[in-house]
Amino acid sequence: MMKKSISASKASLVLFLCQMISALDVPLDSKLLEELSQPPTITQQSPKDYIVDPRENIVIQCEAKGKPPPSFSWTRNGTHFDIDKDAQVTMKPNSGTLVINIMNGGKAEAYEGVYQCTARNERGAAISNNIVIRPSRSPLWTKEKLEPNHVREGDSLVLHCRPPVGLPPPIIFWMDNAFQRLPQSERVSQGLNGDLYFSNVQPEDTREDYICYARFNHTQTIQQKQPISVKVFSMDSLNDTIAANLSDTDIYGAKPVTERQPILLTPTGSTSTKVELRGNVLLLECIAAGLPTPVIRWIKEGGELPANRTFFENFKKTLKIIDVSEADSGNYKCIARNILGSAHHVISVTVKAAPYWITAPRNLVLSPGEDGTLICRANGNPKPNISWLANGVPIAIAPEDPSRKVDGDTIIFSHVQERSSAVYQCNASNEYGYLLANAFVNVLAEPPRILTPANKLYQVIADSPALLDCAYFGSPKPEIEWFKGVKGSILRGDEYVFHDNGTLEIPVAQKDSTGTYTCVARNELGKIQNEVRLEVKDPTMIIKQPEYKVIQRYGQVSFECIIKHDFTLLPTVIWLKDNDELPDDERFLVGKDNLTIMNVTDKDDGTYTCIVNTTLDSVSASAVLTVVARPNPPFDLELTGQLERSVELSWIPGDENNSPITNFVIEYEDGLHEPGVWHYQTEVPGTQTTVQLKLSPYVNYSFRVIAVNEIGRSQPSEPSEQYLTKSANPDENPSNVQGIGSEPDNLVITWESLKGFQSNGPGLQYKVSWRQKDVDDEWTSVIVANVSKYIVSGTPTFVPYEIKVQALNDLGYAPEPSEVIGHSGEDLPMVAPGNVQVHVINSTLAKVHWDPVPLKSVRGHLQGYKVYYWKVQSLSRRSRRHVEKKILTFRGNKTFGMLPGLEPFSSYKLNVRVVNGKGEGPASPDKVFKTPEGVPSSPSFLKITNPTLDSLTLEWGSPTHPNGVLTSYILKFQPINNTHELGPLVEIRIPANESSLILKNLNYSTRYKFYFNAQTSVGSGSQITEEAVTIMDEAMASRQVDIATQGWFIGLMCAVALLILILLIVCFIRRNKGGKYPVKEKEDAHADPEIQPMKEDDGTFGEYRLFSFVSSAPF
Repeated sequence: MMKKSISASKASLVLFLCQMISALDVPLDSKLLEELSQPPTITQQSPKDYIVDPRENIVIQCEAKGKPPPSFSWTRNGTHFDIDKDAQVTMKPNSGTLVINIMNGGKAEAYEGVYQCTARNERGAAISNNIVIRPSRSPLWTKEKLEPNHVREGDSLVLHCRPPVGLPPPIIFWMDNAFQRLPQSERVSQGLNGDLYFSNVQPEDTREDYICYARFNHTQTIQQKQPISVKVFSMDSLNDTIAANLSDTDIYGAKPVTERQPILLTPTGSTSTKVELRGNVLLLECIAAGLPTPVIRWIKEGGELPANRTFFENFKKTLKIIDVSEADSGNYKCIARNILGSAHHVISVTVKAAPYWITAPRNLVLSPGEDGTLICRANGNPKPNISWLANGVPIAIAPEDPSRKVDGDTIIFSHVQERSSAVYQCNASNEYGYLLANAFVNVLAEPPRILTPANKLYQVIADSPALLDCAYFGSPKPEIEWFKGVKGSILRGDEYVFHDNGTLEIPVAQKDSTGTYTCVARNELGKIQNEVRLEVKDPTMIIKQPEYKVIQRYGQVSFECIIKHDFTLLPTVIWLKDNDELPDDERFLVGKDNLTIMNVTDKDDGTYTCIVNTTLDSVSASAVLTVVARPNPPFDLELTGQLERSVELSWIPGDENNSPITNFVIEYEDGLHEPGVWHYQTEVPGTQTTVQLKLSPYVNYSFRVIAVNEIGRSQPSEPSEQYLTKSANPDENPSNVQGIGSEPDNLVITWESLKGFQSNGPGLQYKVSWRQKDVDDEWTSVIVANVSKYIVSGTPTFVPYEIKVQALNDLGYAPEPSEVIGHSGEDLPMVAPGNVQVHVINSTLAKVHWDPVPLKSVRGHLQGYKVYYWKVQSLSRRSRRHVEKKILTFRGNKTFGMLPGLEPFSSYKLNVRVVNGKGEGPASPDKVFKTPEGVPSSPSFLKITNPTLDSLTLEWGSPTHPNGVLTSYILKFQPINNTHELGPLVEIRIPANESSLILKNLNYSTRYKFYFNAQTSVGSGSQITEEAVTIMDEAMASRQVDIATQGWFIGLMCAVALLILILLIVCFIRRNKGGKYPVKEKEDAHADPEIQPMKEDDGTFGEYRLFSFVSSAPF
């Protein structure tokens, strides 16, 4: 039963405490706060431990607020402090701050003590912390007689500071007479107590001005200890002093400096303890003596040193842990080690804690009849004691309040009334300190008030939250309801969120959310309402965003930013570069929808952001501009590893200007032979910045490097230092050596000279050598300089020679050159080709044969044979004409060829000549041949005259080229009707001596087409065509005249003429494209198969004649 009762009471208490959380919050509305009564609250006070400068006035702060404004009083050392009785003490107006006048005769020591401020009004009293006032002190060093310190080299030493006790403790440092800080190291360092420790002394530590200084910050004074003298002596000097009193064994057995294993100078012993408070900085120190100087290491036994809070100072002699907590308690071991051994010390650390808050009491604003609690929870080590005060008086002796019940760290209030208003103090204390907190209970009875201005307009963007305020106050706490419109129903549902502070939230406002909203606040003392308006706007959007751009330097670029926005909102567009304002530069042109940058430079590279702001929203879009350019030239060219034939060149690339370097081009200048002229040497990939260069002897090299990227080539780098290679024999001989005679009795030897850097040394010359091939002759040589040709005279005509040209300079010859074959000069051939034969293939083509001439008679390089041929006369006309010789050239050692383009039935002559490089030899005897008959060309003309009703007269001319004896003419004709259809074909053979013919018995008013050609015994020649029409009879002509006078006929004829014109145009276009119009197709369809048109003479073989004369190519 007891357990159930306890459980039930605990449950009731938990439920009660949960209800207490709903105590009123007073809005921070200045007008409301001025009207509401409120107990005092301390807003500012001096620190608990207040050390003051004894030379200045003492100001003890105490500020508080409340309604009505509080009055202030003070206690000193637990009793009332009557400031009116002390002329040196005043209180600031409307404040509790005390000012103690020290500068006009007062003494700070007289005002040492514990002060506490009380702020009081009709609703309670708040108190400050206990403020301990202590004047700072900076006492002088006590006089003492300091003996000089004589120390043997290698021993340890401690120089004690022992500063005077000050308030607060002074800052210690060591300096010399010149006010220079003494250097510190792993061997020499200052301890936490201010003493100066030497792990081992060295001769350089000897000095007479080791001075300890103490700086007192509050009084801004520095106190100085008397200088300390240190004299370090070595074993050698000691032996010199006492040698007379020591044996040889003692002297020679002593070491100059004795090495020692570590021992701890501080702390002493093997263990010690340390107590530190939670939140403070833990400092542990270990300083060791030893030679060599020991090294310090720290560990925590059974754990790790806390990460991120552990630091090592003073050359790892001090372990520093910040913001310590109870978890940092434990054993910390320092280990001092050198090559001879180690020493250690264990420090047992205990972390205690002054009180700290878990839950500090908070002010309560309650309505009459409500319940509430004040909770005061603190922790510490040891656990703090909790005590309560009411209006500054221990609650046990404070006036009784039936609504109040104290339960340890909690005060429970039930059914409070206005008289229950008071200020309560919670004090949590242990042996390491205390905490004091004020919390008031303010009981108010107030009707509802709405603090949000009436008819306030809220504007939001569609699809975003809308927060409609209804800031309110009342006691008891009012209930809040929201309505849409003046007479709308109460708002409920998931589409709304109702906040405890009265705010109505519409999580996703839509256009139809626009309207008037009414907030109603009511409690038992009254009711009030307020209206606000909501407008939902279309969101601002960037419908065309800026895009990534790559632009070459000095170009022009534009970024677009086209927006769409609510018509009731006025947008502003701002452009940023790299999240900062655009440069103040006239090159940047900001338009309505774009940003244009003229004459782009490297500095314009970056991110450009278009920001569109309205009063309700903001959108932005960014794009990157990359400015590319040709790379900057490389720099810092350096030559290393100089050898006779190679050197290593290195360089530093210039800025690639946002376009990766693809390769480097290396050029060189030969300052000895071609100063100012740069030549290509080599190139390497863009990732390479060194190259091994091959060199030639006797060149004064300078190098430069050019960087290349996709944009182009950089400017050349500055030239490297010059490097002159040593002279050497030439490596190579002249190239393109030739031997060709210019006359029948000489040999001209030519070569391409070496360039300057190929000479490999001074005195470049050429050794020219020659001898006749296949003859047992010695080489003939000559040395020449500054030329590339040598002429050998008196040679036989066209004989082969072995030739070589070798380079040499002052240091020697180039390698042995290779030999080339040349020939002495040519002369005209001496012999004509023999046995020339002609075989006529047809009337236009013949084949000619000949025997080759002996090679010795050619007296030069055989180039071929030329055939000269010409027409003597036509066999059909027996008339001579101007002789036009034609030439065909047949290359090489060819002994036959074709003669195209001959005229039929003609007499020809030809001869053949051999050709060498000098010219043509004598002609062979003329050979006569004749071509047979061929088909004739078309008649020269065909005329049709004298048309009658049934006859036509034909006249013609004989063929221009009969190509034989004409045997007859062939005439074919056929009628053509109005639809261009062809009638039956009629053929007539006409004797060759006729030149005209009358055709009778033809149809009247009929169109005829005539085909006319000539014949030889070989066959028919090409034809010529004409068309003609016989005339109409008189009756039909009369009817035609009558019809022609009719208007309808005239119109019809005009239409027909127009159609014919259009048809002719179409036909003309089609002919140009290679087509045929219908009449031509009909002709082709009805042509006589025996009439095969022949190609004209000059059409078939014109190309051959052109070929023979222009190209002289063999057939």
